[in-house]
Amino acid sequence: MSPRLPRSAARPAATPLTGTARRIVRLNYGFQLLFNLLWWMPVFYAYQKDAGLSDGQIFGIQSIYYVAFCLFEIPTGLIADRIGTRNCLRAGAVVMTAANLAPVVSSSYSGFLVHFLAIAAGRSLTSGAASAYLYDGLRAERCEEHYLKAEGTARALGLAAKILCWPLVGPLMVLVHPAPYLLSALSAAGSLICVIALPRTATQARGTASPDRAGKPRPARGGRGTSLGDAKAALRCVVSSPWLALVMVQGVAVFTLSRICQVNLFQPILLDHGIGESAHGGVLAAMTVAEAVGSARPQWLGRRLPPVAWVSILSLVLAGTLAGITLGGPWTAVALLCVFAAAAGFAYPIQRKLVNDAVPAGAPRATLLSVESIVDRAVCALAAVAVGAYLSAGHLDALLWHSALATAVLLGAFQLVLRSMRTRRGAEGVVALKATEAAEAAERPGSEAAEEPGSRTGTDAPATVQARPREPYASHSTTRAGR
Repeated sequence: MSPRLPRSAARPAATPLTGTARRIVRLNYGFQLLFNLLWWMPVFYAYQKDAGLSDGQIFGIQSIYYVAFCLFEIPTGLIADRIGTRNCLRAGAVVMTAANLAPVVSSSYSGFLVHFLAIAAGRSLTSGAASAYLYDGLRAERCEEHYLKAEGTARALGLAAKILCWPLVGPLMVLVHPAPYLLSALSAAGSLICVIALPRTATQARGTASPDRAGKPRPARGGRGTSLGDAKAALRCVVSSPWLALVMVQGVAVFTLSRICQVNLFQPILLDHGIGESAHGGVLAAMTVAEAVGSARPQWLGRRLPPVAWVSILSLVLAGTLAGITLGGPWTAVALLCVFAAAAGFAYPIQRKLVNDAVPAGAPRATLLSVESIVDRAVCALAAVAVGAYLSAGHLDALLWHSALATAVLLGAFQLVLRSMRTRRGAEGVVALKATEAAEAAERPGSEAAEEPGSRTGTDAPATVQARPREPYASHSTTRAGR
């Protein structure tokens, strides 16, 4: 029996981060933490009530916010690919800083409406650009294998900051009433400083030359190009790349379930189990800790399964916890909500990396990430309407079960499509291999195929080999088994 190799020898060590890559990662941590640290989040409802707004006005503004966010995603991805992701992040930080100051200037309906519209614009400017900048920056430094950990750690640090800061909002608000919005503006200004410090060479605006993996300049993408051209190119990428489209569809389940549960259903679930509002903050903190741990350590899931399989499994875990909440008592509900949050934490960075890996070379990455965000939020908006109808009718348990079943059906259909894709790619690989062998045999001296110019193996086989271009997703780990 051969000696067993040590674990370090069986799995090659990751390439160490270069100085520039380390700077990109650390500044990205600071940006993600400060930009998303909205101190006003736990108290914005009470703050607006104190300002004289009615429930109808408050939730009306929220509806406008979600619609605006979806609409803003269309041009902001195009802008990022045109002016460069770093410049887009800078613009988003400036808009977010001004947005958080709007309620301080005017504590009225119009002031809060402007506030949330600006929040939607600022977050749309950075939603795809931040991920695209990090991915392209690490790839330019040949450190792309660190992307998954960097993305997850950034999310975990942001969640940890919220756990530490949100309990302080109440006392600070007693001392200085607009403190939540002032501190949020200060945090956004800090994120702007992080963006300014980001390396310029890590990302390039559309139409400028960017280095290839060997560090040599390569031709600019798209020449002069237009934003409309970027949009058409992004749509063509989605249509022509079945793998990219499949990955985006699979992510809908994760985003919709996590968003609906953690935002819309969190309090109704706790109240339905007899857990009072005074304990909601503690439960939310526990869920945030669980999500932060999952986001920081997606590598704990191991490499026995491909990433696309892990996302499907985690989506089923999300659905199963929702169904299980209907069967247990208060402590069971709290435990399952924490499991739900941990599964969402694991899934987000893996899904983000899957989408980035599926983007074809030279494609407008930020625009494609905005397309994914639009799809996710469009489905989430439809789900929110259904949630309102279920809750109005008092059918919370039915809503949780139907959500779980819908997720299982969606993932079942996804697996069928994925299996058929693998089978097709495997059949094509066998045909190509046989054609190559036949072509080589025809070239050997004295072979029958070489002596018969009109034979099928001597003429048609090479054409068969060259007729099928390699598809972008064919190199992905999930399709290797089907070759």
